[in-house]
Amino acid sequence: MKVGFVRVRIVLLMLGVCCMVSCSPEQEKPRPGAKGDKTIVCTVNYPLAYFAKRIGGDLIDARFPGPIDEDPAYWQPDTAAIEQFQKADVILLNGAGYAKWMEMVSLPTSKCVNTSAAFKDHYIDLVAELTHSHGPAGKHAHGGLAFTTWLDFSLAAQQSKAIKDALVKRAPEHTADFEANYAGLEKDLMALDQEMKMVAAEIKGTPIVVSHPVYQYWTRGYGLNVQSVHWEPDEVPTETQWQEFRKMLVGHPSQCMIWEGNPAAEAVDALKAMQIESITFDPCGAAPSEKDFLDSMQKNIQELQKYIIQDSIKE
Repeated sequence: MKVGFVRVRIVLLMLGVCCMVSCSPEQEKPRPGAKGDKTIVCTVNYPLAYFAKRIGGDLIDARFPGPIDEDPAYWQPDTAAIEQFQKADVILLNGAGYAKWMEMVSLPTSKCVNTSAAFKDHYIDLVAELTHSHGPAGKHAHGGLAFTTWLDFSLAAQQSKAIKDALVKRAPEHTADFEANYAGLEKDLMALDQEMKMVAAEIKGTPIVVSHPVYQYWTRGYGLNVQSVHWEPDEVPTETQWQEFRKMLVGHPSQCMIWEGNPAAEAVDALKAMQIESITFDPCGAAPSEKDFLDSMQKNIQELQKYIIQDSIKE
């Protein structure tokens, strides 16, 4: 009887040891946001992914699953991309009617963050404009709301703050890291804002034409005198488009055309013959082919500064 009792005690002790090992903190699966596990953040465009990565650093996995050669505003995600959004811990939205595909997809609302909600009363309303095509995205019109909010760098800083707040809520134990990283990003964005204001002061009310109606917040934020056409950088304008352009110049005598991407050489030459210089100012909705958002925006501003230095803009 005593031998059997001792054996039972040994078995129970062994089971207890096994239970302690299996339930030890080192063996538990870390909760989202805890040390050793990254918060997965999915965004509807590249700028938000850049802001999130700057703020979250190695503590998050920031993803924009869209292609680099397509405008995210009109991108139609496939099933695999939608699944990435649905499985993410945080989903960053741009707001202002951006990413039309979201109207047809069910995403967990508790994970969605509208990064421009703080200034929604200052969205820019658009009059319905000419319907045209963007490659694989097909035909669309630029009615509704203007949505390239981040081109006003002070608004980009507000969107970044919303991202910081969302990450703090998700992983409060990393608040100090997020706050410090956000402070660095805000400093960079406000430096861009000041640089762009200095350039705008030099340009003053000089008429400018942009190749596409996506610069509204940039125009308003920096007090620029801008009118838009509907030209694609990789296409040579049609004769009808040239005729409409010449009519525009009668009341808006611009000596500068700003393009979203590098324009076709034939279009550049034709504009130069009209004493109009071409400048590329990439909105960066999709990831740039080289470097990152900050570098791209600095390059955009430098191109404008170079144009001013060359005395191409006349008062």
